[in-house]
Amino acid sequence: MSLLTVGTVAFDDIETPFGRAEKVIGGACTYIAWTASYFTDKIFVVSVVGDDFPQHELDNLMQRGVNLDGLEIVKGEKSFFWAGKYHINMNTRDTLDTQLNVLANFNPVVPEAAKTARYVMLGNLTPEIQMGVLDQMTEKPRLVVLDTMNFWMDIALDSLKKVLKRVDVLTINDEEARQLSGEYSLVKAWQVIRAMGPAYLVIKKGEHGALLFHEDKIFFAPALPLAEVFDPTGAGDTFAGGFIDI
Repeated sequence: MSLLTVGTVAFDDIETPFGRAEKVIGGACTYIAWTASYFTDKIFVVSVVGDDFPQHELDNLMQRGVNLDGLEIVKGEKSFFWAGKYHINMNTRDTLDTQLNVLANFNPVVPEAAKTARYVMLGNLTPEIQMGVLDQMTEKPRLVVLDTMNFWMDIALDSLKKVLKRVDVLTINDEEARQLSGEYSLVKAWQVIRAMGPAYLVIKKGEHGALLFHEDKIFFAPALPLAEVFDPTGAGDTFAGGFIDI
């Protein structure tokens, strides 16, 4: 299979009740590509970084078979940075700082070889960029999956709703599902989100597993609980990268 993923390749600063991880490697594309590389060897990444991003991290991705022709490196600029604080249940978080940096003026260019990818994973990113990638596809993908977060719901809801009309699957957590739909019940939230476009909804619930909604059907997958979780960086993106390859 061929997979195109778009998203951030970035730095994160994570604070939880159990510890803190400062300026760790983050970004949706980073973890989606890493996970997907265990299942397929034809992965294209579309993203942007500054020259502050470690070259050895990019080399590691290429050694996994990830094609980085669509990764733009901007000289003299900083990579995207996000800082967040997770609550005690590790399912809800507060955004403390978002620095778009190179992302502010990013105009995605999909490599020719990736424009016919059968599967597209739109990682957490500005909805305008997600839409821009879909516009460049020369063949309709078999499956388009989109991940997003409350930050974009806060500042770019109208644009997010436009791109939702063009995706098959939406993956978000329960807090985000409630915010996007305005409904507390996740069943009712699915009914509202379904009308926005996606045929499937995956709600990630951390240690409580995940829910898959389609029409009037609900599937539940449990998770393996851990005694301690210090750094959830990339957890949702790792899930998404595995999900689209199954």
